[in-house]
Amino acid sequence: MKQLRKFMEEQGFSRIPLKKLATGHYLFNAQINSENGNFILDTGASTSCIGFNYTEYFKLASEESLIKAAGAGAVNMETLLSRGNTFKHTNLEVKKMDFILFDLSHVNQALQQVNENPVHGIIGADFLKKHRAVIDYGRNCFYVK
Repeated sequence: MKQLRKFMEEQGFSRIPLKKLATGHYLFNAQINSENGNFILDTGASTSCIGFNYTEYFKLASEESLIKAAGAGAVNMETLLSRGNTFKHTNLEVKKMDFILFDLSHVNQALQQVNENPVHGIIGADFLKKHRAVIDYGRNCFYVK
């Protein structure tokens, strides 16, 4: 039987390694607008997002958003929208990627409580669906096209 990795790579998918955190979340590294960042992969997050405090770091232009963010114990959080960004990991490059910007301090506080480093953002179901993601929990990685 052919290994999943070989099969996925033959189909043109890129492999992205994941690190399992003490919280049970999965972390990976990627670049947004040529800047390195740490992101949680979250299948339950409907939209990919970046913390307000990283707007300048990632060179994100933003505009008003009517979207109210909720999750992880926080509700009705104000957001901004950033359009047309570049996401890159190894040989995968996605141009014109949109992010919701909001306060991720509650996420980073939870990570800090278990001695994990803060994250810059969360990559959610919008990205995973659009790029036909396949998550391999057994090998701690995911594939996207």
